[in-house]
Amino acid sequence: MLPEHAPFTSSQRQALDSLLSGLDPVQRGWLSGFLAASGSSAPVSSAAPVAGGKLTVLYGTESGNSEVLADRAVKAAKKRGFQAVMKNMSEVSPADLAKSPNLFVIVSTWGDGEPPETAVGFYKEFMSADLKLANVKFSVCALGDTAYEKFCQIGKDVDARLEALGAARVFARQDCDVDYEDSFATWLEGSLSSLAPAAAEPVSFVAAVAAPAVEYGKKNPFPAETIENLVLNGEGSSKETIHIEFSLAGSGLSYEPGDALAVVPVNAPDVVRGVLQAAKLTGNEEIEVKNVGTKLLADALREDFDITALSRAVLTKLAEAADSATLRALLAEDSKEQLKEYNYGREIVDALVDFAPHGLSAAALTGIFRKLPPRLYSIASSPLAHENEVHLTVAAVRYDSNGRSRKGVCSTYLADLVKSGDTVPMFIQPNKNFRLPADGSTPVIMVGPGTGVAPFRSFIEHRAALGSSGKNWLFFGDQHYTYDFLYQLEWQEYLKDGVLTRLDVAFSRDQPEKVYVQDRMVQQAAELYEWLEQGAHFYVCGDANRMAHDVHEALISVVEFQAGISREAAEAYVENLKKTKRYQRDVY
Repeated sequence: MLPEHAPFTSSQRQALDSLLSGLDPVQRGWLSGFLAASGSSAPVSSAAPVAGGKLTVLYGTESGNSEVLADRAVKAAKKRGFQAVMKNMSEVSPADLAKSPNLFVIVSTWGDGEPPETAVGFYKEFMSADLKLANVKFSVCALGDTAYEKFCQIGKDVDARLEALGAARVFARQDCDVDYEDSFATWLEGSLSSLAPAAAEPVSFVAAVAAPAVEYGKKNPFPAETIENLVLNGEGSSKETIHIEFSLAGSGLSYEPGDALAVVPVNAPDVVRGVLQAAKLTGNEEIEVKNVGTKLLADALREDFDITALSRAVLTKLAEAADSATLRALLAEDSKEQLKEYNYGREIVDALVDFAPHGLSAAALTGIFRKLPPRLYSIASSPLAHENEVHLTVAAVRYDSNGRSRKGVCSTYLADLVKSGDTVPMFIQPNKNFRLPADGSTPVIMVGPGTGVAPFRSFIEHRAALGSSGKNWLFFGDQHYTYDFLYQLEWQEYLKDGVLTRLDVAFSRDQPEKVYVQDRMVQQAAELYEWLEQGAHFYVCGDANRMAHDVHEALISVVEFQAGISREAAEAYVENLKKTKRYQRDVY
């Protein structure tokens, strides 16, 4: 409602109230700018926002999405009159929640049911803490990926735990897949309205600010021109690692070492043909694609849908579309192990063959898919060393399973389909949890086997460009020295120049016994511990399932034996490194 003292007649106020009540915040903002730009010479004061009280937006993030959404939630809440602040789970203790009368939680699930790296400590403590939260009102937004069995598990756990501790849920938990924009907007509006239904967003008429003609980002990826695409491995290697460079000229995009590049891929032609054949369709059928319009089915399968990743969510939709009693039985609660076994090594095309033998209509087929998500890659360049450029180090994924050849959607898109001069849609994904120390004199230890070395190329380039005095130590590993020493000449040049202080390598298949980066850490335990005691920051990038775990265990062992303390004390030492942001991981 407009305030009674607004400079309008009764009928004008009624008409404006009717119009504004049907607009969302984005539409209201556009209307505000439109009116200002079309001749209003002075701003019109709106009613002061209704005080909504204090609100804490707690977030747990791995790739940065939850942090971005938390920031948006805080800004929206402030417009509603809330005294809103955002806090990382790494910065608070569970006991602090009792001080938050209103609490929003935005948390992602990492891998198959794990908390984000920076939220591990908070999550473990919170799930066992004895707290009384009867005075807390809350709502949870969970981020996840339906390709994983334990979709949004951390958000579900936190939501249930808050309720068990007596907190009052004001709006239902929202579980968001990788395409989360609409779901998040629904959750945020519902949660804010539930907390303060009378605190409608005030309408402000402000001077129009000229916006750039085109703004690039997640909603509008930048079509970056490919400068170079080359294979890093030597002839004879069993691996295929590419170094690919893109131009950011004219994009307005910027990044820091540690950030990721989000690449928007397309599905390979042979994969599209396989799905069409399994569904018994030609590809010439027309379908409607949300937010896009009418397209030929083949084009939509190539550009818009995730047509490979098999999950419970996909199979549930397929069971209905194909009316398959066999698939429904496989999805039953008492068949979890059988379902897990079936999903392993299979893709959607296999399920179409197995459970939709008579094919599907074009609409039914596309109804089982989710939107094709972008892929995140650690950036392998420094903006100071390569102006208006961004570089990636990508391993092309290819393998055989269940009688079919498989390949990574984005890695082989970049390896097989993208040539110099081609454009690739992309945007920057900031990662504030993987940053060089602010003090350039601080020592840095980096552990990055295989493509995990990518951000450390960025780190070293950046420190070299800045003239940082801090020591730099790199642990790198791969299969063979002769074929797989990624960026070998660059590292050797940095050693010669003194930018790289130490380089320890582990080539697992160059000798009878396999040697890995964690083995080199243990061999150099005394000096490694000395660097830590000097204040060194410790970084790990690469495989989360085995390598990162083994490196973590090796780090604890190094501290335990070099400091002469118990295992428990060594674990506490390493945990403190995490809390003080001296131990950071970028794992996948």
